[in-house]
Amino acid sequence: MRIVLISPKGPLYRHRGGIFKKNLRYAPLTLTTLAALIPEELDAEVSLIDEGVGDVPLDLEADLIGMTVITGTANRTYELARHFRDKGIPVVLGGPHVTLLPDEAHMHADSIVTGYAEETWPQLLRDFAQGKMRSRYSQAADFNLDKPVFPRRDLLDPSSFLTTAVFEATRSCSHSCDFCVAPAAWGRKQIQKPVEFVVEDIRRQKARKIIFIDLNLISNKRYAAALFEALIPLKVKWFGLSTTLIAEQPELLGLMARSGCTGLLLGFESILDGNLNSMGKGFNTPDKYHALVRLLHKNGISVMGCFVFGLDGDTERVFDETVRFVNDAAIDLPRFAVSTPFPGTPLYYRMEAEGRILTRNWELFDGQHVVFQPQEMSVEELRLGHERAWKQAYSLPSIVRRISASRIQIPLSIVANMGYRFYANNLHRFYTCDWVLGQRERPAA
Repeated sequence: MRIVLISPKGPLYRHRGGIFKKNLRYAPLTLTTLAALIPEELDAEVSLIDEGVGDVPLDLEADLIGMTVITGTANRTYELARHFRDKGIPVVLGGPHVTLLPDEAHMHADSIVTGYAEETWPQLLRDFAQGKMRSRYSQAADFNLDKPVFPRRDLLDPSSFLTTAVFEATRSCSHSCDFCVAPAAWGRKQIQKPVEFVVEDIRRQKARKIIFIDLNLISNKRYAAALFEALIPLKVKWFGLSTTLIAEQPELLGLMARSGCTGLLLGFESILDGNLNSMGKGFNTPDKYHALVRLLHKNGISVMGCFVFGLDGDTERVFDETVRFVNDAAIDLPRFAVSTPFPGTPLYYRMEAEGRILTRNWELFDGQHVVFQPQEMSVEELRLGHERAWKQAYSLPSIVRRISASRIQIPLSIVANMGYRFYANNLHRFYTCDWVLGQRERPAA
């Protein structure tokens, strides 16, 4: 059996025409995990294609093609699915977009997988081998990650990625932010891998610098503490995601630092309390942001701070005020996004009820396009303000000011900031909102 697993390209990461070059992309964990789940008795030949770093051969030969789908890649996924199904190759679709919009996805596939696939994907393959593949497979209510699965990273060319040392200890998050896909797709119960499986995966890779892609590593304090304790003997350096609540847990923060944490991505989201309360992220406290960043720096942890523009409390002043904040607070790597009502989220349903969603062209749902009508500004004002914030935050004076104040991992910080400076100054080449200013939009399906 020949199986090809594909991660289709999106506007940001793509082999040709995207902003980032391929060496800024870390290896996808989904494809390698799916490959590891293929039952041994099927004796399958499997190939992985990440369209962010390479082309999908349109003349490829396969018995079955599987594709993982996020909203921003849905259009491209459906295009590829149509092509291969016309050639007589069955196509299976899964991923968050499929979980959120299964009926739409089903129109473009021979079978779909909703939810997490550790149990359903192997069953689908066994059924396929027997000629009785069902049209839909869904995650069981009692799903867990108690069985060890070690991703097949050997199936990817490491030279195509910034790193293949990408790991995962948990899935989903206990919070219910209204913009977040995770609780809408998978619920708020964090699912955890046994710590010993995570450690063994890291040992097998002999990695020293690693990335955790978990949405919120500290969602469960007891589990996080056990994980950090287990990482200490490995002497790794790692980057991961957390919430601002880490500031309220000094013992856990200290343990995190001792475990090798050198950087955290934090969703500050907004500098306005009203915005944070309305999105279900009231535990963020702007008055404490400066102290949080100083605390992390004191522990040798750099900060990638994420902010969202276009929230209902935002006016045109928010762009300059946010840039002023990230410079004053010495956030090592600020990132800005446009508020995006991803399908299935409370934000989507609220904006849909208010008649504010301007398009359902999923390719534009990437956190960089304006796909809704802002409340306190125009679409064009939001687009231009977002672009201006990127350029101001990554002007040379801003970079020098932030690095000089932070003084965390200075050589790496310089390289990363200059990389984002390129991104900031090339947004206009890759992201435009011309489609909403009079051009005909592409259909979603």
